[in-house]
Amino acid sequence: MKSKIIDNINIWLLLISFIVAIYLPFELFLFSYAFLGPLHYLTEINWLDDKRYFIKSKSQGYKIFIVFAIIIAIYPLIKYLELTVTGNLKTVVEFLSSQKNVILISGFVFSISLIYFTKLKHILLAFCFSVLFSIISDYYIPKIIIILAVFLPTLLHVYVFTLLFMIYGQLKTKNKAGIVSIIFLSIAPIVILFLNVNPENYVISDFVKSTFTSSGFVSVNNSIASLFGDSYNYKLISVIGVKIQIFIAFAYTYHYLNWFSKTSIIGWKSSITSTRMKYIVFFWIASVGLYLYDYVTGLIALFFLSLLHVVLEFPLNLTTIREIVLASVQKAKKPN
Repeated sequence: MKSKIIDNINIWLLLISFIVAIYLPFELFLFSYAFLGPLHYLTEINWLDDKRYFIKSKSQGYKIFIVFAIIIAIYPLIKYLELTVTGNLKTVVEFLSSQKNVILISGFVFSISLIYFTKLKHILLAFCFSVLFSIISDYYIPKIIIILAVFLPTLLHVYVFTLLFMIYGQLKTKNKAGIVSIIFLSIAPIVILFLNVNPENYVISDFVKSTFTSSGFVSVNNSIASLFGDSYNYKLISVIGVKIQIFIAFAYTYHYLNWFSKTSIIGWKSSITSTRMKYIVFFWIASVGLYLYDYVTGLIALFFLSLLHVVLEFPLNLTTIREIVLASVQKAKKPN
């Protein structure tokens, strides 16, 4: 009964997110990212820690994701703070920063070993293979690797994996409202594609425009636009630009709301001790304060935490895919 109520709530959350995204695509995204995002990062990392990051072995292989997140996040921080880094250290930092695509793909491929292998030697071999595979892929198919690296911590995380989590949950609960939610989320991009959008109706403030251009958010928009080919002359305020931002705002907002609506089903609230709750509330308030003080400052300061919750979720992502495939195979084998 509880899952049915939550599925019904999620239909409304989908509708609200979708409607607001249509009318305020840029503002909604910035609000959700600053106010809902940090609380999501903190609570999910706590929950993943309680679940031992969904890895099979008793090793601490998940710590490689922390290292990866530090490597990727350190260069933007150094650049923003205008710190002076010289000599060999500068060379190393710049090189590692240039390899962020390889690092992300390596982490995702490496996650496969963590959900299957238990022996340390197998995990170490898998790690070496993951890095080698990513380097070779980056050399021979760089465009694909770039696209994957851009979308993996962004739209694949907030849209595709959210959809997969919902499908996996539906396999267990089998609620009609859950099916409606999955269909709605699945067809949302198609509906947005055929929306009648007039760019002149979207007047954004100088703050919103400068935030997008200085924060790097627009790189995701550009990557999506490139998937449609060269026929589109992409601009932030254009038919395709507005549609892309509607989708991004909707995907991010619902991703956060979906997480908060399923506290009892996922059980992440029960994993928070009173002490951890105090830390979470403190860091969330501090994070929101940074965004209110200066959005770009908040973005840089929270970049590591944002990236960390994405990479720590890799084993869960792959576990979900595996369970959906296994459930589908078992269902196909059952006699009619």
